[in-house]
Amino acid sequence: MSGRKAQAARNDELILQAARAVFTADPGAPIAAVAEKAGVGISALYRRYPSKEALLQKLCGDGLKRYIEVTELALAEEGDAWEAFAGYLRGIVDADTNSLTIRLAGTFRPTEELYHDAARADVLATAIHRRTVEAGALRPDVTVADIALLLEQIASIKLGDEKRTAQLRHRFLALATDALRVPPGHRELPGPPPEDGELAARWSPAG
Repeated sequence: MSGRKAQAARNDELILQAARAVFTADPGAPIAAVAEKAGVGISALYRRYPSKEALLQKLCGDGLKRYIEVTELALAEEGDAWEAFAGYLRGIVDADTNSLTIRLAGTFRPTEELYHDAARADVLATAIHRRTVEAGALRPDVTVADIALLLEQIASIKLGDEKRTAQLRHRFLALATDALRVPPGHRELPGPPPEDGELAARWSPAG
């Protein structure tokens, strides 16, 4: 990679890291705040991302691809179904893709590529969920949408620095997974589960 291309790649990484930090803290922040945090000129940012919407699309696209990667790796595991499922949950928590959903859903117009990747992610999430239920390890009354909202709840935990936040998220994930695993004589969950349409509707911009 030439010096100019290497610098452009470094700038792109800085911009994306800054954008994630800025927009998950304040989705309404101006794009100039991203340039300032990244330490790059606004012109350098606009050369790569012509609008805030393009930057948000890139952030969420990268998040979806990471989600797909983690889930595919878990599905490739041929050992204990529960351990593979628990590893998938830990991987998603570490990837922190749900922070993007919590803060950015409905703030921009998804592209066709995003819709395609979201459909792929849904297929994979359904597959690992079904496999774990069929193995008799996951409560059958827990749905894929239940898991999605559970992961969002864990992603909402932010306390102290990044290390402390990660510790707490995994602590509460461990508590949650104990409730997800099929126990002897578990009681039925109250109320209907969330529906896929309810979750998907959040990505449609208001108005």
